[in-house]
Amino acid sequence: MEKPAPRAQIASVTNLLSPQRPFVSPLLAACLACSGVRSASVNPPVQSAQIHQFTASEPGLSVNCYVVEGERGLVAIDSALTVSDSRALRAKVDALGKPLLAILLTHGHPDHYNGVFYLIQGRSVPVYATAAVAQVIRDNDAAKQQQWQPVFGAEWPPERAFVDHELHDGDALAFAFDGLSLVVHDLGPGESHADAYWELQGPERAAFIGDEVLNGEHAYTNDGHTAAWLANLDRLARELRGVSRFYPGHGPAGSAAMLDWEQGYLTRYRAEVDALRAGAQSLSDADKQTLGVRLKAEYPDAGLEFMIALGADSVASELARSEREQTP
Repeated sequence: MEKPAPRAQIASVTNLLSPQRPFVSPLLAACLACSGVRSASVNPPVQSAQIHQFTASEPGLSVNCYVVEGERGLVAIDSALTVSDSRALRAKVDALGKPLLAILLTHGHPDHYNGVFYLIQGRSVPVYATAAVAQVIRDNDAAKQQQWQPVFGAEWPPERAFVDHELHDGDALAFAFDGLSLVVHDLGPGESHADAYWELQGPERAAFIGDEVLNGEHAYTNDGHTAAWLANLDRLARELRGVSRFYPGHGPAGSAAMLDWEQGYLTRYRAEVDALRAGAQSLSDADKQTLGVRLKAEYPDAGLEFMIALGADSVASELARSEREQTP
């Protein structure tokens, strides 16, 4: 796991929080006051929130942004990748006609944070994530731009906004709309170098699990933490027992069955890579083609096919490293 970053300078969380002890930062409190939302100390009656799923275009990797709508405000979870999708997302959020109180991030891949700049442009909105996720974004943003801007061209956002409120595992944000609480859980490495999920606590629990599941899509394995990712899926199954609604980073929302689907996919992917690498730390181009044929045959309806070959060498290296560590 990456070393936690220093606390944010603007309005950082300075104490461990829980749903029973809600935290509202000075900046968020100001936003609530300006929008007429009652203070968290009023303890408004808890009501069910409405959750909106906004899915980006296929060129924008079909990434999901979720907006939790309370009676008096909105909270966005993740954003979009491209300029066009980010602007479209801003328009959809604005069309809901309520103040945006905060943006929460699940992990540090650009398709989840690139659009934050457009969501907050022209207004003051705090951006929350775990300290580890914030650090990954800061450490890798320039390299991601260098890697992907030539691919996306003018669609790559020239300006990006970053996390300004850092949290730790178990910290909760109790927003003044409807008495609902959002709790962040630090997962460590998984699909990315630092993953997290957000749990909505209220009359009905819901989980925003980021790219721990790409529901019905080929997985991004290029960060090389598939063993940890599988362990995270087991953890999610344990910790979220009884949760009826899961909201993944890609693909449709659904039940806990999507955890089993992702676990099956990753297990199959690792087995195919392991067989093809034949003890090596990478795959040949021919082997990657074979991998693609096999995975597409097994998952004919899955999108993001380019992901299959993209992460093959990283997984081959991960498997080789694990093999060495297990050798006496």
